[in-house]
Amino acid sequence: QVQLVESGGGLVQAGDSLRLSCAASGRTFSIYNMGWFRQAPGKEREFVAAIRWRGGNTATADSVKDRFTISRDNAKNTVYLQVNSLKPEDTAVYYCAASRYISSWFDYEYWGQGTQVTVSS
Repeated sequence: QVQLVESGGGLVQAGDSLRLSCAASGRTFSIYNMGWFRQAPGKEREFVAAIRWRGGNTATADSVKDRFTISRDNAKNTVYLQVNSLKPEDTAVYYCAASRYISSWFDYEYWGQGTQVTVSS
């Protein structure tokens, strides 16, 4: 099992930046990928970014790749999402996810509870 706890969300103004964190615990030695997703009110959850836990390769959605950056600190078992130049349409609950046995960027076995990001105009 892997447990995930997100932090770093909040209420910000358009143009601001945030760094979201996701701390993993449990069987972290077997993590394959970690990812970030978001779900806005009334919309389906969408992929934002992902990182290979051991190699560091990344994948980022085209819609945010010029503003969002995923990174990891293996020593701290933590993955980060740096979000810059926030827009009101970035308002969503941001979820962290981890996989142990799935190599796809888009499928995960473990999910955090989410952290709310609200961007005011």
